[in-house]
Amino acid sequence: MITHPLRDYLLGKPHTTEEHPFGPENWVYKVGGKIFAIVSFLDDPVTINLKCDPDDAIVLRQMYTAVQPGYHMNKKHWNTVTLNDSIPEAEFYAMIDHSYRLIVQSLPKSKR
Repeated sequence: MITHPLRDYLLGKPHTTEEHPFGPENWVYKVGGKIFAIVSFLDDPVTINLKCDPDDAIVLRQMYTAVQPGYHMNKKHWNTVTLNDSIPEAEFYAMIDHSYRLIVQSLPKSKR
């Protein structure tokens, strides 16, 4: 099992589950059965796919070279972020929080 501060942060989100539906190299984090983050802890550096508002996704890609269109995801709604210390920590965690909120808001009221 991987020990990593990012994993701890993701699992600290309410009602988050961790799964491996795409193989052992990808850690998938879900809330209400829907994905909000996919982490490749075995990549060097680590990468994470995060859901993002389409307009914000474009801005983040322009601001940071470490933010690219989502790898194997809908590039309009997902970003792949490379953890290479080029993004301020607070901004990075805000990206995670945003992804989580987008998914929670999309859930039926009964699952929120």
